Formats: sequence, structure tokens, C-alpha cells
Amino acid sequence: MTTLEIDGLTKSYGAVKALQDVSFDVAGGELFGFVGSNGAGKTTTMRIILGVLRPDAGAVRWNGSAVDLAVRKRIGYMPEERGLYPRMKVGEQLIYLARLHGLSRADAVAAMEHWTDVLGVSERRGDEVEKLSLGNQQRVQLASALVHDPAILVLDEPFSGLDPVAVGVMSDVLRGQADKGVPVIFSSHQLELVERLCDRVGIVKSGRLVASGTIDELRATDQVAWTLAAEGGAPESPPGVTLTPDGPGRWRVDAPSAADVQAVLAAAVAAGPVTEFAPVLPSLTDLFRDVVSEPNEEA
Repeated sequence: MTTLEIDGLTKSYGAVKALQDVSFDVAGGELFGFVGSNGAGKTTTMRIILGVLRPDAGAVRWNGSAVDLAVRKRIGYMPEERGLYPRMKVGEQLIYLARLHGLSRADAVAAMEHWTDVLGVSERRGDEVEKLSLGNQQRVQLASALVHDPAILVLDEPFSGLDPVAVGVMSDVLRGQADKGVPVIFSSHQLELVERLCDRVGIVKSGRLVASGTIDELRATDQVAWTLAAEGGAPESPPGVTLTPDGPGRWRVDAPSAADVQAVLAAAVAAGPVTEFAPVLPSLTDLFRDVVSEPNEEA
């Protein structure tokens, strides 16, 4: 399986440690969400992957070998800041970029037509980029990352400035690329979107990768609370169990053991119909807030 491996990246700017031993991998067919506060090190990591920056230590490997110029030509990159020529027409620009990646003119034209169709900007092919809305500029920016049929996708805030329809289109495109076997890594501050879309997530703080895994792995906890909706009122509970009202006919149940949880459920069923009983797990937003606010860097 194709794999992009980031191994022990360290980068400093004078006394500022931008990255400290950052390691993770992204397998072919996987969507990896890279999240963190502004200045946490996300863009620095992406620029090192691309070869724009050189790390002080560590390596980037593709299928076990160091990423070289030949591999970098196969990367599709979307920067957070617009990286397009503002006074160049959309269609001409995409053809030009595809040609730089080695496509014939016929293939470049076909790729331009395909991606402007898919991303909903086919009617703007003859317009200069600077005359487009910010959302349409973002669509063209993504098209520029895809026009050469990349083997790896690295996207910095690809959903920034998009309306819900465009977010849906871009989500489908990224999932489609992953389904083709492309490893896709992207950063985003839209954590609910990351949680819904990504196979795995890495959380970076102050240059360190402080959490990484699937959403289920990151949400796992030994102290699971439960939500209970019952028509028979608050059930009698064993000692040590806390029932916290959470709306009409609803409670949050905090219990020290699985046996206590079952006792609460049995009491609720005995008192009347139970319409909901489910674990309360932290969202990615909750996890991110906890990790970023944690003072201990090794937490």
C-alpha cells in the first residue's frame, strides 16, 4: 500500500521551535485531518513535505523512500493563501499548470475541462481569477491541485470561505480521490467537518503532535456518561450514580461501573417507556479544546 510517512520532523526559527519531533503517516486511500491552532505547525509541516522548507531533523518518505523532485511533481498542493495568477484566465491558468507537470496540451485541456465541470466553475473558464468570488477562487485553487492527477494531495485549509454547497462538492471530490488510493492530508478549523469526513486525525499543539488516531480512538474514554430519555420520570439510582437533568424527560447519567449503568436502565424501563439511552462521547471539538488548553505538552 502506498504511504506518505512523516518521521521526526523538527524545525526551528532561531529560538522558536516550530516543529518538535512530529511523526505520522497517511496511507493511500485515507483522509487525514491535520488540526491545530494558528501557528501550531501545520503549514510548516506541509511546506516540508513539499520541499519548500528543509527540516532541521527528520525525513519525509513516500513508499519507504525519501521524497525527491520526481515525487514532489506528483503532489497536488493547495496553499491556504491563494497561489494563482490573479490576472490570468481560469482555463488558461489550469492548462498552463497541467503542462508544467508534463501533460500534453490535449491532456491538459481535457483535465481543465473535467475539473472545472466537477467543481462548478466551467462557466468561468474565460474569466480572470481576480474577478471571481472568494469561493470560486477556492474551487479553482483545488482544480489546480488536481489537474495533473496527483499521487498525493496536501491541502491547507481547503474549505475556507466555501458555502455549504461548495463544501459538499469539495468533500465529495476529496473522498473520491481517497477512493482512488490517493493519500489525502488537509488542515481545517472546521472540526465538525473533519470529524465527519476524515478516517484519522492528528492534533498538533506548539509544534508537537499531541494526539493522533481514528475519531473513535480519540473519543474513547474510561469515564463514559450516558444520556437517558424516559417517560416515567427520573429512575431510582444506586449509590454513586449521578442523574443530571438535561431537558424535559432527559438526564445525563454518570455511573462508576457498567453494573450501575444497567441498574439505572432497568429502573427506568420499569417506570415507563425509555425513548433513548446512549453513551455521551466527546466530539472532536471537545477533544481539541481539551488538548489545546492542557498546560502539559506531553498530555
